[in-house]
Amino acid sequence: MAVTPPAQRIWWNEPIERVELTWVIIAFLWGLFMFGFMIAWHFIGGQNLSREAYRIAPSKYEAKVEEFAKKHTVREEKGVPVVKPPAGSDIYILGRLWQWWPILELEKGQSYRVHISSIDWQHGFSLQPTNINIQVHPGYEHVITLTPTEAGEFGIVCNEFCGIGHHTMTGKIYVTEPKRAESGQRLADGR
Repeated sequence: MAVTPPAQRIWWNEPIERVELTWVIIAFLWGLFMFGFMIAWHFIGGQNLSREAYRIAPSKYEAKVEEFAKKHTVREEKGVPVVKPPAGSDIYILGRLWQWWPILELEKGQSYRVHISSIDWQHGFSLQPTNINIQVHPGYEHVITLTPTEAGEFGIVCNEFCGIGHHTMTGKIYVTEPKRAESGQRLADGR
């Protein structure tokens, strides 16, 4: 019940004020523009991740990652292997309660195919401070192409609640500068 009821009980038959109609039209056109731009951004945005994914048993994926880590480990940090694969190769990382394993060391400017999966629950792979964010499900191996453009240390956080230790589920990716040519090689090249 209104304090001052309208003169006409059937309000939708009332004329619309010109200013109100103008704002309704502007809002409608802006909504159409944004809808169209979302579709266009998919093609011109250049930030969409690959749609490449495969079904895989979690135990088989875990075995692939362990074999990869054993083959390319260069050191350990707090019991977690730091893996430095050859530039341009396929690399593997897995999510499990409550860590991203192993730690990766990549080379700036080189492209890598990153394989990501979970062996237990749904996790979120969020590479900080970049805008890479993937929902990771057990039984699916997601593949993205990653080309680091900056050297430094990048954090991986889980952004899908996965249990009591969710807030501690982190990982790392180190990106190093490419190695310079040896001095003998520089002389041979004339530099």
